[in-house]
Amino acid sequence: MDYVLEKLKPLLESCTLYKTFQNAKYEINTLLKYNIHIQGVVFDTMLASYINDPSRKHGLKIQAAENLDFFMKEIEELIGTGRGRGKNKIQLTMDDVSIQDASDYACDDAFATLELTRFWQEKLDDDGKKLLYDIDLPVSLVLAGMEAQGVSLDTDYLSVLNKELDENLKDIEDKIFSLAGEKFNINSPKQVSIILFEKLGIQPKTKKRGAQKFSTDAKVLEELAQEHEIAKCLLQYRHYSKMKTTYVDALPELISPVDGKIHTSYNQTVTVTGRLSSSNPNLQNIPIRTKLGNRIRKAFVPEDKNSQVLLSADYSQIELRLLAHCSGDEHLIHAFKSGEDIHAQTAAKIFEVPLKDVTKEMRVRAKAVNFGIVYGQTKYGLAGALGISNAEAQTFIEKYFETYPKVKEYMDNSIQEAYRYGYAKTMYGRKRYLLDELLSSNHNIKEFAQRAAINTPLQGAASDLIKLAMIDLDKKLNAKNMKSKMIMQVHDELILETYKDELDEIKTLVQEAMELNQPLKVPLVVDIAYGSSWMEEEV
Repeated sequence: MDYVLEKLKPLLESCTLYKTFQNAKYEINTLLKYNIHIQGVVFDTMLASYINDPSRKHGLKIQAAENLDFFMKEIEELIGTGRGRGKNKIQLTMDDVSIQDASDYACDDAFATLELTRFWQEKLDDDGKKLLYDIDLPVSLVLAGMEAQGVSLDTDYLSVLNKELDENLKDIEDKIFSLAGEKFNINSPKQVSIILFEKLGIQPKTKKRGAQKFSTDAKVLEELAQEHEIAKCLLQYRHYSKMKTTYVDALPELISPVDGKIHTSYNQTVTVTGRLSSSNPNLQNIPIRTKLGNRIRKAFVPEDKNSQVLLSADYSQIELRLLAHCSGDEHLIHAFKSGEDIHAQTAAKIFEVPLKDVTKEMRVRAKAVNFGIVYGQTKYGLAGALGISNAEAQTFIEKYFETYPKVKEYMDNSIQEAYRYGYAKTMYGRKRYLLDELLSSNHNIKEFAQRAAINTPLQGAASDLIKLAMIDLDKKLNAKNMKSKMIMQVHDELILETYKDELDEIKTLVQEAMELNQPLKVPLVVDIAYGSSWMEEEV
């Protein structure tokens, strides 16, 4: 093994010997463990497949079968007379496979990857090639570095938080039992349903079609919580319990024994909009808007608290800004260019009052409409979000479109173009195919596809903007030989482990990279904060 790696090292590290991979990021980080730094990556068949159609699967064997009519063997099929017969795939070693079989398997992999490279070079259109070469492939190399860098955790803090959560959960549990008048399994939907709807006689507003019992999912409990304390406590219990098991308990288990950090995996080919996702841990699901979510973020710290801080840079209202850009609505563009509070300005126009007379409640409702429009929200969804009647919600939406008429035009055109071409497309050419859903006889599926036709160009472009920013920032950091590193990306937010003596320069570089020379009709605004943890901001 060592002999083989020694011979391969100069070839893999050569910048002039070009390489193509199926999932280059994985291979890069795998070989880093052997002190091999892969260079010269020029293609990735997994990313090419994803760009061509993000809704399909992108495994090598699937691609080979569908596009090359080449059927590869599974590793288990190679276990014939070897002693590995019957073993789970994860337990297999080279001892379980003959040299010939292993060689054949490796050759199939190499052949399929090379032939798929040729296939996708012919198949991808100009937009697809630009996305691959300018965005998705370069950012995969940046992500490989971020995964390898990892992030430090304050395990002592998590331990204290864990004990506190145990006490909180016990208190909430006792309160629920007191309200119910008996003990029961809070984690059992069936028992919760019996307590709420049979023993306490609570009448739910809705019942799922075809269900024999009333549902106790989050939506139902949120409706009940407006009038019933026990439903409010059940929601709180579920939130605390989920945060504890998913993060507070799980995060310390994910710490690498090699460097004492956690190394999340960024997934580039999972979402249909181009957004990144992450796993082990899933950083995207930490709810920043809840107090507990913020406290969990406090566990993410710089490696050296004395010399480093965590710097967070977040796009401000990026999808609303993209809505202004894509719709070309002069009033919405002016609202952003003025630098005033967009939600307050929308409220002033919808409620027909001077900006100075906008109340907090007016702003809250205008904010819900602003963001609801981005996701193609109906009057029913808005009514539920604001706790108002459907008629009131419809009035708000109509006034919004009167205020920003080209937004309605953009939404209608987006749906029509999706029907015409079969896909929604971002300003960078990223496509999401929707025709099957748009032509569905199921009303809910069709409505979802229409909303996706509206939102995909916005969410997809937002994901591409931050990818471009990451690529540019990585170049700037390397060119200046900075010690500070990007360590996390969460939706529209970048987090850097920043040395204090580089802080001012890093803030400038991050802002320049994320502004991207202002490619939109409205300014891109970046909010920057830093502190001793991911949670804390500049004082």
